[in-house]
Amino acid sequence: MNLLDNLSKPSKEEQKAAMLSYNALVASLNEIKDKNPEIEIEETQERIRIPLNALKLLADILKETSRGKPVSIVPVATEVTTQAAAEMLGCSRPHIVKLLETGKIKFTKVGKHRRIRYEDIVSYKKEMKAEQERLINQIMNTDEKTGLYDS
Repeated sequence: MNLLDNLSKPSKEEQKAAMLSYNALVASLNEIKDKNPEIEIEETQERIRIPLNALKLLADILKETSRGKPVSIVPVATEVTTQAAAEMLGCSRPHIVKLLETGKIKFTKVGKHRRIRYEDIVSYKKEMKAEQERLINQIMNTDEKTGLYDS
């Protein structure tokens, strides 16, 4: 199963509904004291209890959906293939294999296949983003010192 299957950009209608729902949910979350609040499904009048952390996660999903971003939920302990990791990082599968073999990302082998923990991919992506920001700042500082850039 590919983790990125079924990911599609929300329609304008879905974005609008998500924004309205997000605003209402956030306003309600600030008032909820119960760790497992009860909510009601209007169409069926069914009342269900949902952990407060799940409602907070739903708020995050609605926020990203309202911004037009596709959302995927992956259990933290999930292991992914090199192809799925490549798609998540926006690079080629051979590049992922190179990162694994050089020890930049940890992995395990299941038979002949490499498996990478989802959280290790996310961690690597955060490290790379921080390194990119550091390099951009370094370039800007160098440009300022040489007079190529006025702030």
